[in-house]
Amino acid sequence: MSVVVLAYHEMGCTGLRALLRHAVPVSAVFTYADDPAENCWFGSVAALAREAGLPVHVTESINDARWVEHIAALRPDAIFSFYYRHLVGRAIRALPRLGAFNLHGSLLPRYRGRCPVNWQLVHGERVSGVTLHVMTGRADAGDIVAQERVSVGPDDTALQLYARLNAAAEVLLDRELGAVLSGRAARRPQDESQATVFGGRRPEDGRVDWRWPRARVHDLVRAVAPPYPGAFCDLPGGRLLVWRTRLLDTAPAALSHATGVHVIGEALYARCGDGGALALVEVAIDGRPATARAVAARLRAPGPS
Repeated sequence: MSVVVLAYHEMGCTGLRALLRHAVPVSAVFTYADDPAENCWFGSVAALAREAGLPVHVTESINDARWVEHIAALRPDAIFSFYYRHLVGRAIRALPRLGAFNLHGSLLPRYRGRCPVNWQLVHGERVSGVTLHVMTGRADAGDIVAQERVSVGPDDTALQLYARLNAAAEVLLDRELGAVLSGRAARRPQDESQATVFGGRRPEDGRVDWRWPRARVHDLVRAVAPPYPGAFCDLPGGRLLVWRTRLLDTAPAALSHATGVHVIGEALYARCGDGGALALVEVAIDGRPATARAVAARLRAPGPS
């Protein structure tokens, strides 16, 4: 038995640990170098593989001819992709006799593509999960092998949901690896009529528009809360990062009806476009936690000329 692993991020570590836990012979691990511009809060696949004595290859070009030849020489029975960021070409997908499989952080066919955890929270989903599926030439579109569902709380952040999905991935892999590696795994086509596809997200996508309904603002805030870049709005005196909000059933009597950020005593609130209100529980200025007094000063500051 020979297995090749393509992996990155915390989910990559989870997948690799599952293979090691089940004593699956891993012939090579392909991963990425950490980007110094990225907040790398997650574990290192490269470090985990090296600790296990596995051959590690760091590359951004897995589909180059030299890597295709290298993987072919390993004669893999299966290839696993755990949060690997590039589509794997046909030349590699055709090599393993049992197939090439990817682990994705949503209940496919919904939320194919990049940043599935963040997008699910942006849209207020209350159920999520992980899917093990066959890799094809289209992202996350291959036959489903297995899924594991998790619930999503109304205040869950992306980090909290990611942790829950990691735990679900462990359950799924412990349950399914034997069937996959013996060639007995079930496969079912995805329902294309239910498919949704999303692209990558940029820091600018965290901009809050207070004219939105309060639930939409709340969902965006928790979808991009730290360690992600965070939701934000621009005040007259500069940018305000909004790290955590709380939905209010009843707005304080003193809260203005004007949409936007407001200070009442030592507390921060926001009035939204549907008339609803949010408590701004954690905010930051210049990347550091800020008090209501500091925010009030930004609100009073003259705007840009």
